[in-house]
Amino acid sequence: MKRIVVRYESGASSVALMEDGRLAEFFVEQPAEQERAGNIYKGRVVNVLPGMQAAFVDIGLKKNAFLYIDDLLPVHLDKKPKVKPPITDLVQEGQELLVQMRKEPLGTKGARVTTHFTIPGRWVVLLPDADYVAVSRKIESEQERQRLKNVGTAIRKPGDGLIIRTVAENESQQSLEKDLAMLNDIWSALQRRAAENSAPVLLYHDLGMVPRLVRDLFSDSVEELVIDDRHSAVEISTLLYTMAPELQGRVKVHEGSESVFTHYGIDKQVELAYRRKIWLENGGYLVVDPTEALTVIDVNTGKYTGTVDLEQTVFETNMEAAGEIARLLRLRDMGGMIIVDFIDMGEELHRKLVTDRLEQCVRKDRTKVQVVGWTRLGLVEITRKKVRPNLNDLLTEPCPQCNGTGRVPSRENK
Repeated sequence: MKRIVVRYESGASSVALMEDGRLAEFFVEQPAEQERAGNIYKGRVVNVLPGMQAAFVDIGLKKNAFLYIDDLLPVHLDKKPKVKPPITDLVQEGQELLVQMRKEPLGTKGARVTTHFTIPGRWVVLLPDADYVAVSRKIESEQERQRLKNVGTAIRKPGDGLIIRTVAENESQQSLEKDLAMLNDIWSALQRRAAENSAPVLLYHDLGMVPRLVRDLFSDSVEELVIDDRHSAVEISTLLYTMAPELQGRVKVHEGSESVFTHYGIDKQVELAYRRKIWLENGGYLVVDPTEALTVIDVNTGKYTGTVDLEQTVFETNMEAAGEIARLLRLRDMGGMIIVDFIDMGEELHRKLVTDRLEQCVRKDRTKVQVVGWTRLGLVEITRKKVRPNLNDLLTEPCPQCNGTGRVPSRENK
């Protein structure tokens, strides 16, 4: 059973996706920290760096955004030049151009922007000037994939691109066509605003966090959406009226005296998920150590002693760890490189089954994840697309005593 739970508290909004009673995804938005990934700006090129094949673009934020040459060249493979031209042939200082934020500013780095635009709807994603049709890989039926591709080809404007989303499976052409018409209107209005305004200026931003997640997560597989604010529940029902009217009856208002997150055990699950030491159900445990460059996860048997032999005990622990790691990637919104130190296994078949389990479990992730495989040192490499600061940075801060190392000076050295 899937359930979406929404809480409003002190101006902040939080959304939890529950799968069979366990927390699978968690999102927080502070009043002053609205998500900007996906925003489209009219920017001004302030610096072109031929040696890096990149440019810096002023989009109105504190730090200039970074634009790499691959984000300037055509997105369609057939239209890309075989040899990349100098970036100075594509942009010049002072030039105004439309860009979309791909990655939010992270730490000391400015935002990453692109000229490959994506405007998401309920069923489809519009890709202006991309000139191709793609269907979500999570739709497994080849017959349905081909049907949706034919529909996308029929309804798109010549030269534009479309991505058919997973929730569009078995949806009618009329629904997809209506969704696309709305996105085309958004793109046309955006271009008109661009012509009327000088850079830097924000031209388009996606829905706020809660309505965006309702659009992206609330499907027929979700049994109910529970929210603790009646006014917001009415707004969501209104949004669903135009987007998915059959789901309106699944919106529920939490009436209890206790917090909606306390009622569903979400607060406790969030607290446990962000500990350094994560216990597995069988008694094994994980140790999660985020660093500047990557995240390291260590797997241990802990209290689990097994019943057959050491190899089987290790294998069973690693199998359970693989499923929990896939859940933590989504829940903690880990990005970049992840290195997993599974417990050493003697049988090659067991190693393959563990990676198969990991690959199967990460398919639930809406963010792109790649299980690269085993290194020569016996570690498993994973990459996960980094779009925004992870929740750990929003929910925690460095310890003022140890400056974030997690250790303090020993008594002998004081």
